[in-house]
Amino acid sequence: MGILAHVDAGKTSLTERLLHNAGVIDELGSVDDGSTRTDTMALERQRGITIRSAVVSFVVDGVTVNLIDTPGHPDFIAEVERVLGVLDGAVLVVSAVEGVQAQTRVLMRTLHRLRIPTLLFVNKVDRAGADPERVLRQLAEKLTPAVIATGRVDAPGTRAARCVPFGPDDAGYTDRLVDLLATHDDGLLAGYVEDESAVTWGRLRSVLTAQTGRARVHPVFAGSAITGAGVDALITGIANLLPAAEGDEDGPLSGTVFKVERGPAGEKIAYARIFTGMVRVRDRVRYRRHEAAKVTAISVFEAGDAVPRPAAGAGRIAKLWGLDDIRIGDPLGTPPDRPAGRHHFSPPTLETVVVPCRAADRAALHTALTQLAEQDPLINLRQDDIRQEISVSLYGEVQKEVIQATLADEHGVAVTFRETTTVCVERPVGVGAAVEWIGKEPNPFLGTVGLRIEPAPIDSGVEFRLGIELGSMPLAFLKAIEETIRETLRQGLHGWQVTDCRITLTHGAYWARQSHSHGVFDKSMSSTAGDFRNLTPLVLMDALARAGTRVYEPMHRFRLDVPADLFGAVLPVLARLDAVPRTSTARGTSYLVEGEVPAVRVHALEQRLPSLTRGEGVLESEFAHYRLVGGPAPSRPRWDHNPLNRKDYLLAVARRVTARPEQR
Repeated sequence: MGILAHVDAGKTSLTERLLHNAGVIDELGSVDDGSTRTDTMALERQRGITIRSAVVSFVVDGVTVNLIDTPGHPDFIAEVERVLGVLDGAVLVVSAVEGVQAQTRVLMRTLHRLRIPTLLFVNKVDRAGADPERVLRQLAEKLTPAVIATGRVDAPGTRAARCVPFGPDDAGYTDRLVDLLATHDDGLLAGYVEDESAVTWGRLRSVLTAQTGRARVHPVFAGSAITGAGVDALITGIANLLPAAEGDEDGPLSGTVFKVERGPAGEKIAYARIFTGMVRVRDRVRYRRHEAAKVTAISVFEAGDAVPRPAAGAGRIAKLWGLDDIRIGDPLGTPPDRPAGRHHFSPPTLETVVVPCRAADRAALHTALTQLAEQDPLINLRQDDIRQEISVSLYGEVQKEVIQATLADEHGVAVTFRETTTVCVERPVGVGAAVEWIGKEPNPFLGTVGLRIEPAPIDSGVEFRLGIELGSMPLAFLKAIEETIRETLRQGLHGWQVTDCRITLTHGAYWARQSHSHGVFDKSMSSTAGDFRNLTPLVLMDALARAGTRVYEPMHRFRLDVPADLFGAVLPVLARLDAVPRTSTARGTSYLVEGEVPAVRVHALEQRLPSLTRGEGVLESEFAHYRLVGGPAPSRPRWDHNPLNRKDYLLAVARRVTARPEQR
């Protein structure tokens, strides 16, 4: 089960309260004091926010609940993304004071799209300004109409606030429940119309459980993580309404790795959800196609802690040691039906260069960032060998602080950052083709590769096709060509990743394994996969140059709620930030402005908003699409902005490497 929320809605405090009420911990930790069970990073304790997902466990009525506390800040949405693929259910926390916020909407849309059963918890009912009824209306208006309160809150906004569950004698609640459930159950509707008394409380509860489990309706609980009000009712709802995992421990192993961390000795530790089967210490586990490794140790989560165990079965979250090459998103054994590697949120659209404060730390910085990329693959490391610089992708500015603090605290490397820039993409303009023939100058490699590149539909990614007979070349050579194509397209003519294109292998040839008369293998006479890995980028960039590319910048869709009397002052600021308002709607004392803004301008808009709107403005934004850049295309540092120069350079290197010793 995942706990999700907008930042500061009280997620981690609720996790602490659930552990306390379930009897796992004797004393409540505090986010403000940095003493919670799930916030273990020094920076998490200092800032009072969750940065990395954390796992705890407790038992309710014989049901083991593996709970994953996730970050609420949008800069760390990648942590949430990796968790979604392993959830049976979720609790979405909303503040009774602030109500539905930007990240709340993003999370609920994603949970709804993935059909993850979700309970809603309106937290902080004891805080001044709490208005549970207003928030309930917001949930129905801004998230989904398929919500229903399971109780009422007495004395909201005071420390005496308490939550009273509705029961079978509450006619108003029963009627609302029938109205909601009958939308998806014709039998219930017919029975209620024929004889209201025939629809018993037990039947309503049974239908509510079934429809919640299918993510059709979302019961709403209310309470306070600090005082504990309403939390016992939520725990009961978790046990009764969210579906338990149905995994066969006797079946084949199937699991997904959703988190990777390093232990005290630098060893990799993989967090895996086991869907079916069993994994045991000393088992050789297959992952990432045909690779396999021996599991050297296992821990499972029990009573709030990870405890060593000889095995972990279906339904468990296990910490696994020994899988040194494991990566986030890797399936264990048989790939599950819901892989964690899928993207549920938009990719990072910002980038910055990480600069070591001491030149001597360059090698250490590269090693440290590589380890961070294992824990967060979406930071997308990119190294510029010419300028000796490393770039990382970002969701926002707060990520810089986290990366900087982590490098200093855990790796002893002090860094600064260059100015944040936008991550663009390139798309081919036309069709381009190129070929290099084996044994013909200037091709120094023992292989023939011909490629054609052409545009493909928007958001289709990169498609590789064979234009030659499948058996005309060894499968290892074809695999080397395809993998190299995808790697090469990370930097196009202007240095940006090339996407939405179709690559066809039009020509392919090789020299079979040969040896001298005395039987000794001579690699200078025989093609290897390395020949195709070296030759493919040259042909591909040649074809891409002939096709041409255009650069596209990321655009965000925004919703801006501002006071009506400041609407006129906000519009010129939006114009200066290149934002394009599409609609503006009067809503009582405020205006809702919707439109698009370049991703690079979102942070500036967020900074200007409080002073511009007396702190009353509310901004929501999310990636919408890529827009063609007008004017000169922005270039990203790379080998060389001219791919033909790059080709000449690589050919020169190739000739030097492959030349016989007497020719060097």
